[in-house]
Amino acid sequence: MSDWWQPYHRALAEEVERLRVQHGHVVLWEGHSIRSHVPMLFEGRLPDFNLGTADGSSCGADLQWRLTNVLESQEDYDFVVNGRFKGGFITRRFGQPGEGVQAVQLELSQHRYMDEDSFAWDDAKAAPVQALIGQLLRACLGG
Repeated sequence: MSDWWQPYHRALAEEVERLRVQHGHVVLWEGHSIRSHVPMLFEGRLPDFNLGTADGSSCGADLQWRLTNVLESQEDYDFVVNGRFKGGFITRRFGQPGEGVQAVQLELSQHRYMDEDSFAWDDAKAAPVQALIGQLLRACLGG
């Protein structure tokens, strides 16, 4: 913990605060990748895009609406908001919308951009996922 976890989280806290002071507000995007099937944790297949906002407490309602709207306006990927992954430690710890820090977690199913068994990147799969993530990030900026 003292070698990696604490220094990482301390540096993250310092950077979030620096950006909040500089810009007045920050959106912290916490991105993760997960296998689509994890039998020891849950049955079935995970949705492709799993957004977490700690049930709306780590970001404002407007940001959650914009992100959900981006996902609802496409038909290629399934998604859930605040399903199994509502936001991990970082999302819950740093997401303080009333203090100018909004945090969102994305848990992305690996089968959408790679071969899960070999971990080989797949450009054809990844390109549309990258485009959709770009739309989500633009939504974080208000666009």
